[in-house]
Amino acid sequence: MGPGEGSTKSDLYRAYQLGQLIARQGWVLLTGGRKAGVMEAASIGAKDAGGLTIGILPSNNTRSLCEAVDLAIITDMGNARNNINVLSSDAIIACGTGIGTASEIALGLKNGKKVVLLTDNRETQSFFTSLSPENVYLATNPKDAVELVKKILSSLSSQ
Repeated sequence: MGPGEGSTKSDLYRAYQLGQLIARQGWVLLTGGRKAGVMEAASIGAKDAGGLTIGILPSNNTRSLCEAVDLAIITDMGNARNNINVLSSDAIIACGTGIGTASEIALGLKNGKKVVLLTDNRETQSFFTSLSPENVYLATNPKDAVELVKKILSSLSSQ
């Protein structure tokens, strides 16, 4: 998860790397599916590494669909589709920060999901960690984020 418009160059670089690393793990990448920001960069990274990509689109058409998305799910739900993104994920990596991303993080935490924050924004880290310290993990780079997800998935499979 991550911002579309308003993504920083660092967010885009990290998202591309993250997409590649996720694909190399054999995991499926699920994003908001649009041709914008972190969604697009992560999807392109995953495709470049031979991965499978799913995009949960907010509209009722595919005009804004990122070309690197293999499977588009058309919701016509606007921002309400964020709940689908969150509930369909085993773990969430939030790459960067934006209003939509904050809603996805909050929905994830409300539903007991594990969330990895891949951001340098101290306020974001502090705020979400204070809400759910047992479900928030901090990563400094995409490789660390993927390693944290491996641990999360391992702990989920042993429950």
